[in-house]
Amino acid sequence: MLKISIITVSYNSERTIGETIKSVLSQTYPFIEYIIIDGNSNDNTLAIIKNYESRVNKLLREPDNGIYDAMNKGIAMATGDVIGILNSDDIFYDEQVIEKIAEAFSKNTELDCLYGNIVFFGSDKYKTTRTWKTKQYSRYYFELGEVPPHPALFVKANVYKEAGLYKTDFQLSADQEFMLRILKLKKYKSFFLDQYIVRMRIGGASTMGLKSYLISTREIKRAWNSNGFSYPVWLYILRPIKKAMQLIQKSAKNR
Repeated sequence: MLKISIITVSYNSERTIGETIKSVLSQTYPFIEYIIIDGNSNDNTLAIIKNYESRVNKLLREPDNGIYDAMNKGIAMATGDVIGILNSDDIFYDEQVIEKIAEAFSKNTELDCLYGNIVFFGSDKYKTTRTWKTKQYSRYYFELGEVPPHPALFVKANVYKEAGLYKTDFQLSADQEFMLRILKLKKYKSFFLDQYIVRMRIGGASTMGLKSYLISTREIKRAWNSNGFSYPVWLYILRPIKKAMQLIQKSAKNR
């Protein structure tokens, strides 16, 4: 059976990590390897993790050089056929998510990666504040302002070995650089699972307003250039329009 490794990266996450862990452990799919990478939290994060110690397969607790460095450590420790990353602010959409993902990979053994949709939430995890729906990858996918939601991305382990890990000199957008690299540059085979995969909590580093938007814009342009592509100038306008459309769509998924 297909083994799926789930990596949770945490730092001072006492307020949220318990929900994250429970959403992994409640999955109906049985062949999950659960890895937690903690950057030496100085709050109660470790105590909360230890409440589930018998069901967490691997725990690494040491300083890191940022979130992408921590993700890379988890990937290096993973032994699953497929790897997904669920950060300590987020939860899976429901208990059948990993079962559906395993089924999709099992039906098409040529797949290299899979991604789906996500919703954002605030204080109430069942009340959607924003909906991120994407589409199947095609030649001009990124040029049209589409990006796979990284929390809903699952990648075969061999892709990380062949294409490389996340670049730690990016502060907010190493995930987009990685996806550009594997989909547009390396042309790995992907599949869009048109279902909600993750509930993402607003307030994380990538959802914190104008400053993070400006940083990510500079980094995304660099991601295009570093992979040999010219950054489409219309994305300066199209990216905020796409985000506005996600906010409009929330009324359709207020759950």
